[in-house]
Amino acid sequence: MKKSPLMSRSGASLFVGLVGLMLSQGLAAQNTPGVSEKDFLDEMPIILSVSRLPQRLDETPGAVTILDRDFIRSSGARDVADLLRLVPGFQSSTSFEGDAPQASYHGVYGYYSARIQVLVDGRSVYSNYFAGSVAPGLMSVMLDDIERIEVLRGSNSVAYGARAMLGVVNIVTRHSAETLGPRAALTRGENGIQDTALGLGWRTDNSTQRLAVDERGDDGLSGANGHNRVQRANFRSDWQVSGSSQVQLSAGWMAIGAGKGYPDRPGSGFRDTTFENKFLQLDWREVLSPDQDLTLSLSHNQESYHDVVPYLPIPGLNLDGSGTTSNNTLTAQHTLRLSPALRMVWGAELRRESVTSRPLFNTDEALIDNFTRLFTHAEWRLRPDLLLNGGVMAERSSANGSSLAPRLMLNWHVTPEQTLRAGMTRSFRPPSAFERRADVRYSFKNKLLDVTFLASGNVVPETVLTRELGYLGTFPSLKSTLDVRLFDEKFTGFIDGIRYLTKVGGKVYAPYDYSNVDNFSIRGLELQWTGRPWPGAQLGVNQSLTRLAFEKPPSETKLVVAMPKSTSTVFLTQQLPAGLQFSLSHQYSEPLWVQRSGDLRQYLHRTDWRLSKSLRLGQRHGELALTVQNQGSPYADYDDAFLFKRRAFVTLRIDN
Repeated sequence: MKKSPLMSRSGASLFVGLVGLMLSQGLAAQNTPGVSEKDFLDEMPIILSVSRLPQRLDETPGAVTILDRDFIRSSGARDVADLLRLVPGFQSSTSFEGDAPQASYHGVYGYYSARIQVLVDGRSVYSNYFAGSVAPGLMSVMLDDIERIEVLRGSNSVAYGARAMLGVVNIVTRHSAETLGPRAALTRGENGIQDTALGLGWRTDNSTQRLAVDERGDDGLSGANGHNRVQRANFRSDWQVSGSSQVQLSAGWMAIGAGKGYPDRPGSGFRDTTFENKFLQLDWREVLSPDQDLTLSLSHNQESYHDVVPYLPIPGLNLDGSGTTSNNTLTAQHTLRLSPALRMVWGAELRRESVTSRPLFNTDEALIDNFTRLFTHAEWRLRPDLLLNGGVMAERSSANGSSLAPRLMLNWHVTPEQTLRAGMTRSFRPPSAFERRADVRYSFKNKLLDVTFLASGNVVPETVLTRELGYLGTFPSLKSTLDVRLFDEKFTGFIDGIRYLTKVGGKVYAPYDYSNVDNFSIRGLELQWTGRPWPGAQLGVNQSLTRLAFEKPPSETKLVVAMPKSTSTVFLTQQLPAGLQFSLSHQYSEPLWVQRSGDLRQYLHRTDWRLSKSLRLGQRHGELALTVQNQGSPYADYDDAFLFKRRAFVTLRIDN
């Protein structure tokens, strides 16, 4: 695959030049005092995204995992999808074969990750084109620009509507005031790993800005045509308009170039694909009084995808899967305190989604879905040790009708350090445009050759009714925290593709249609323990136990192994003398269905480690790190023929 020109060849020289600029001119970063989001994480974290109210971790209506900057860096991960495998209940893939590296919660139910919601600074980033997949959105920000990631392990359509049926991943980027001055990072290693990142932050009279460009690339999985290159450019500006008004402007561009296909499949041969995304987001916050504020958010998103593969048995016939999408969203939110015991947030959202693709829908017209959402959430302190969270989202889709998502959760502080949770919530996922309107036909010289997808539109939203019990305990004397979640998620109307016989143009074909085919329950327990058992150490242990229970035999045998029955993860970081730090993680998972492999069930054993050395370069700080991913036997990823083998790479980073 031809390398894109943004940074591939010139990345190293630009990196060296910028490092020289840093050392010779000593551009001083201006550090702004004040409250940083990291300050919230020193003791009991403040969660910003679960209920749309800022809440202490022990008062949120659900189980939350926080991945902060230190954890992200010490993990050695190169993208968010790979990082999320260290969160209880998550499964991930590094393959670009579907669309991009994927992450899913409580099951791999298809070729796309379409049953969780991913937000970047509150902006939804799921892809209309890939049936609601969040995989491209997970790639939209480089890791060094992330302040933290909040992961709600459980349903949350009550706060974010469609797609948030099994969980929410909120990526919070760093304030531009914290990234003043130049930055650079260079990574090189096995499997063709070539990553380059450059950043620059600056200040004006009452605002700060950041521009970051980076490129991430490697040769993909062994046995796959998976070479890939991700290029990104992101801009953020934070403007203090007045003492009560703040404006944040974000804009970005991303391009993913990836090889796909199989050498022995005529309809899915080797080819290079491209995916491009552009976005613009404007957020305004006005503090109306000490007890209330108003926020308005406007965002625009565009996607384009190009995927053309020659059908070799018929010279001149190309199979096309290309298309474009656009999304526009306007959100208004009012937060207020009604009394010392009662806070609430309410608001509305208008969202317009459009997708255009003749190859997928057999029409040149744009398929449009308009969403109208009304939401509210209240936090009522019944007594000092008892907190009730209640909320509801009413959503109207022009394509799928109306849905209602309520939630009720009670948090009981048994002691100041021990909290019990109990509650229930209902979430939903409307069918995507492809599941409603798919019409994929292959023709040559005005002759219809095949019809592979022909949707009847006889499909309604999937729903999940979640009942859960939780426990969150902090143990100051042991410097540790324990989070336990016991859940029963009743899945109704699971959407899947089913073949059927139909006549098109007088000839019988066997295309796929989508319908609500299965009802089942996901039951289990998740445990997350973190602590500092000895000086300089941070230790984490995750354990997930899950079971699927079907009302009747499932329509597909692969659903039985859509998620592992047991997954264990251990993560250790140890500070060493002389500015050294060592990190180690190990993940073990019982059998999981590998997406393109029929009934293959794959055990997963993966060990990663990282050794870093902090550097002092004049007035600047830096780091040199060696990372080894999968120090052990290869394992299958996405397809039983695609193997994730050991990858070792070195990173040199220069920070402010």
